Amino acid sequence: MKTLTYVDALNVAISAVTDADVVAKLTALRDQTAKRNSADRKPTKAQVANEGLKAVVLSVLTAEPATVSDIMTRSDELTALSNQKVSALVNALVKEGKVLKVPDGRKSTFCIA
Repeated sequence: MKTLTYVDALNVAISAVTDADVVAKLTALRDQTAKRNSADRKPTKAQVANEGLKAVVLSVLTAEPATVSDIMTRSDELTALSNQKVSALVNALVKEGKVLKVPDGRKSTFCIA
């Protein structure tokens, strides 16, 4: 069974309605929803900044595997950031497949994939 999306539901509603004004409104809503769901959006300012910070994290990890706190201390650009921010950047790199997470008890060590 296919999952019903808002665009699909609007298409069904458009085909069921006979009033021209309602069809026009539903068509505009469908087009707006389809545009919002498309992947043709440019990245936000924060996403662009995070890409630069991810590159710094990768450069730190090329030397040797490290924990999040070690990554922060090895780079001047990352020392100003919070532990949570650096951890989020590293976990994003793990999800992208660029970094491996090696659990070691309560701490995790990260290395280049």
